[in-house]
Amino acid sequence: MTPVSASPGAAEDRSGTASSGGGFRKLSEREIHAGRVRLTESVFATPDGGRMTRDVVHLRGAVAVVAVDGDDVVLLRQYRTPVEGELLEIPAGTRDVGGEDPAGTARRELAEEAGLACESLEQLGTFFNSPGFCDELTHVFLATGLSEVPREPDGAEEEWMTIDRVGLDEAIEMIGRGQIRDAKTIIGLLLAQRRLAG
Repeated sequence: MTPVSASPGAAEDRSGTASSGGGFRKLSEREIHAGRVRLTESVFATPDGGRMTRDVVHLRGAVAVVAVDGDDVVLLRQYRTPVEGELLEIPAGTRDVGGEDPAGTARRELAEEAGLACESLEQLGTFFNSPGFCDELTHVFLATGLSEVPREPDGAEEEWMTIDRVGLDEAIEMIGRGQIRDAKTIIGLLLAQRRLAG
């Protein structure tokens, strides 16, 4: 697995993670909305010389942290407004602090959300969340050697979230039972199980 090191900028993060384009290329984009997310109407050339228009959501990228303590993994039960319900998730957050590398964001989010610091932080992989319409790239980390620190919740959802500790094997079974349905959590738990089994 990849040791933690300083990370390049978002554009460099994406290089080498997908093919060169296969004959597609962006011709133009028009900004429709700019806020916590940026939405553009983007025009692309197709391999046969045609054109296609797509709405694209641009995000700064994110981190997700599988925090393992002995046989247990730390899960957060958090209300999510788009699905109007609670989801069980691993600690995670947006790379919204300028100059902060993914490992720094992972440590910050682990403290803010779960009230934990870690002695060891290892990058397990990266993935694009929903590449059909969004460019967000998430870095997944394994955190071990946990210790408690003050929580600093950001927003109402984090203020009211609860923290659970579940056996890693049980968490994997919860995926199969449909009790864990958050994509980053499923990916993170499976990567961590594979790493820890090796």
